Amino acid sequence: MNDVLRQRAVDALTAARARTAALTSCVDDGELTAQHSPLMSPLVWDLAHIGNQEELWLLRNVAGQQPIRPEIDSVYDAFQHPRSERPSLDLLSPGEARGYAHDVRGRVLDVLERTPLEGRPLVDAAFAFGMVAQHEQQHDETMLITHQLRRGPAALDAPAPPHGTAQGLPAEVLVPGGPFTMGAADEPWALDNERPAHERLVPAYFIDTVPVTCGAYTAFIEDGGYSERRWWAEAGWEQIRQHGIGAPLFWRREGGQWLRRRFGVLEPVPQDEPVLHVSWYEADAYARWAGRRLPTEEEWEKAARHDPASGRSRRYPWGDEDPAETHANLGQRHLRPAAAGSYPEGQSPLGVRQLIGDVWEWTSSDFLPYPGFVAFPYKEYSQVFFGSDHKVLRGGSFAVDPVACRGTFRNWDLPVRRQIFSGFRTARDAG
Repeated sequence: MNDVLRQRAVDALTAARARTAALTSCVDDGELTAQHSPLMSPLVWDLAHIGNQEELWLLRNVAGQQPIRPEIDSVYDAFQHPRSERPSLDLLSPGEARGYAHDVRGRVLDVLERTPLEGRPLVDAAFAFGMVAQHEQQHDETMLITHQLRRGPAALDAPAPPHGTAQGLPAEVLVPGGPFTMGAADEPWALDNERPAHERLVPAYFIDTVPVTCGAYTAFIEDGGYSERRWWAEAGWEQIRQHGIGAPLFWRREGGQWLRRRFGVLEPVPQDEPVLHVSWYEADAYARWAGRRLPTEEEWEKAARHDPASGRSRRYPWGDEDPAETHANLGQRHLRPAAAGSYPEGQSPLGVRQLIGDVWEWTSSDFLPYPGFVAFPYKEYSQVFFGSDHKVLRGGSFAVDPVACRGTFRNWDLPVRRQIFSGFRTARDAG
């Protein structure tokens, strides 16, 4: 069993590093050190931060080794320096950052080979190695967001996703009321905010079969959705008025049609794709306009995991097996969401599609701890973010690697955020 876990950890770490290399080798050093948006770090900061966190957890905490470069710890501490200030720090150069991350990784693989994967919570089932792989993949998604924000010619390319259709599908699915098990029980690399597993009683509700599409969202825009105060939460109305927001981020109206900028390419907005780059406030306003609401976090997870036939909660909508390419649009295989209705093999037992991959889905829920929550291995991962300031997103996006995406995985962000790969689906009460 240890050999299986060890190989799983090696594979996860290797896949993450290959993606990091692809995201940082496709632009020159000047673009790596530039700040493409005050919302994001320079790419070279993320690169060195990945290595620093890997050293901190796997070399120092797991193996008990002395620091390699203790003088850089504060520079790459995400809590000490907001993103807007990071270009002014004494950052490692691209060459130094690559060399440092490479040195750390070589030592980590040696540690992994000889460390017993049991006897301590940090290493049980290779948890710390899985945590670090997830951390790197999360920063890879962050770096992909930076690529979307950067100006200039496209630096990335990928084939289009397989085409599906929502034609013939019901607009919504009834999820019967009753209890279900929410949260992670037997998921060894689940993070602290996914735990513990617990029972939730959820009344019956309807949920959209597919995420809200660009075409549906265009109807909201053209019906004056951004100029009607009644659809908006007070803070959301203030946000769109203050910043002159009238469409999803990266959209613009030109020649009588909506266009979007996607990784350096200007293209017509595809009407059948899930809408992307909308804030929680925009998602909430659309839902109100449509006479519906955003699902709660527990409604989203029940739709994604609950099997009415057996009464158990699955790891994923399609079952317990790891995601395959036929299940979901994950891992940056494609640089866009797939059309609504795609991936029939990935649907839930009730027929809800694309709950995993394509776009992160806003829920109505604040980011709060589950009953019995225990911070592990450090409170800064989740605990410091609990409260009403952050809203929960679920399901992952095309930019998320499978190691950092599962039916229990919880993401969170401020309700104003639009640069993230966020969309949504709506729900309504069944009563």
